[in-house]
Amino acid sequence: MDCSDSKQWVRACAAADVKPGEPKGLRLAGIPIALYRLEDGVYATHDVCTHAYALLSEGYIEGDAIECPLHGAQFDIRSGKCLAVATADLSTYEVRVEDGSLLVKVPADAGADAP
Repeated sequence: MDCSDSKQWVRACAAADVKPGEPKGLRLAGIPIALYRLEDGVYATHDVCTHAYALLSEGYIEGDAIECPLHGAQFDIRSGKCLAVATADLSTYEVRVEDGSLLVKVPADAGADAP
């Protein structure tokens, strides 16, 4: 194992808890994360819109994009790339399925500043 890897896998939820067309918001290691199930798998992005503070997990999935419920900013779910309104991309996180659970790879020190 590479000791310089500054990320850790954290259990998010049961894989069955993330339904197609329904973003799921949660906090992992102090980071707000949104999970999305698309046809080819489950993806994770930062849950806060980069345009104005709004939770993307309360937004709308349109194809492979998430639309912010506040001002309609749109982001590609797979890459985090901004598609409309906002100018900054979203952070994305690796997701894997293990024993029926979803694990998300987050910065190892993310929880250090969490309340």
